[in-house]
Amino acid sequence: KRYRILSNISSVLVRSFSSLSGSLNPAGCSPDLAEGHSKQLMNDVRTKLEQTVGASKTWSEHLKSVKERASLSNQLVSNQEDLPYRRMKDSYLETYLPLGSQPSLREKYLNVHEHVRFGRILEDLDSFGVLISYTHAKTDGPRSPISIVTALVDEIGLVKRAIRPDGDLRFTGNVTWVGKSSMEVQMHVSQYHDNVYNPVLDATFVMVARDPANKGAALINPLKPEGPEEENVFKQGHLNKTKRTKLREISLLRTAPNEEERQIIHEIFLETLDMRTVSFHSRILPENSVWMAETVLKSLEICHPQERNIFNKIFGGFLMRKAFELAWANACVYGGSRPYPIGVDDILFQKPVEIGSLLYLSSQVCYTESNYIQVRVHSEVMDPLTQQHSITNIFHFTFGSENEVKRVVPKTYGESMLYLDGKRHFKVTRS
Repeated sequence: KRYRILSNISSVLVRSFSSLSGSLNPAGCSPDLAEGHSKQLMNDVRTKLEQTVGASKTWSEHLKSVKERASLSNQLVSNQEDLPYRRMKDSYLETYLPLGSQPSLREKYLNVHEHVRFGRILEDLDSFGVLISYTHAKTDGPRSPISIVTALVDEIGLVKRAIRPDGDLRFTGNVTWVGKSSMEVQMHVSQYHDNVYNPVLDATFVMVARDPANKGAALINPLKPEGPEEENVFKQGHLNKTKRTKLREISLLRTAPNEEERQIIHEIFLETLDMRTVSFHSRILPENSVWMAETVLKSLEICHPQERNIFNKIFGGFLMRKAFELAWANACVYGGSRPYPIGVDDILFQKPVEIGSLLYLSSQVCYTESNYIQVRVHSEVMDPLTQQHSITNIFHFTFGSENEVKRVVPKTYGESMLYLDGKRHFKVTRS
């Protein structure tokens, strides 16, 4: 996949996952975290973000914090050329999640099957990506005038079906492409086991820079690639942006399905038509199939201050975790066995979620193939006082099942579009 290009960059930027001497450590305890070694831990990431932004420590102080940040607007520049160039290695960070070295930490990450909860890893990736972005946009002052938020999770590809709960995890990443106010961040997670770091997943996030009040775009430091390999990575980032723009243009919400897709929907229609009645409205369910309308699973969350981010909105990682866990539950019910995540694709953060909102999550199985299940989660918030609803996110998750699953079948035109959209996302994840 495209982000694997990073593995060729010099060891200064992305360090090799080569074998490490672990003779004095338990199987899952990395020597990097041995006593006397000073390494950044995942718990330090949020603390560093709070210091960089000057975020309030408590919810009761957030209004004061917002006012103080607004005063930083005069530090913004109006021309990107006034900002110094940054290199890819300038934003390179690594941090550790010591699940093997600190057994007391496992409880937060453990699921009932004694594997690591993938939703928790999504939360950590979100925080880590923001810290990488702030490292790229580092300023001379103690506090950054820029507000950096996650705009899009472009893709997360998993190498392993399950993450062990007794092995230290290493997160690495850096900025690989920069526009005027947006940047692409690529991250890699590996796990220490049997004296070696084994790849777990690769992730590509798109972050955007905003003004201190998070109301308008802010310019970000330009990126200067060094050498042909970094040039290729940078060019790929630009191609990724162009590809995302093209995909939005051919979205099924804007344009009609192509000829191949129209043929698929018509074949499904003919297959489900009851020929005995000679009626377009009389439909029958094919053998070993499930109507799409019967695959909906919903949940409701109250957005408490505990889940706020450094800008006093609901933490994007929390939204991803809740959406993933609902999608996982739906895939589990649908497939009749414990599913495992294959990939995450195209999560767009359309609007921040305010503290105190009611968060409605609705999941639906929209495409199946062999032992794979594609689940779409629709996120909507409502202000309980004004009764106003607004869409905040659409999530796309791909799961594998222990057994071959029943085929999901659309009945209406709207469901047919969901089916085709799910098929498109499935192809991206499996490519």
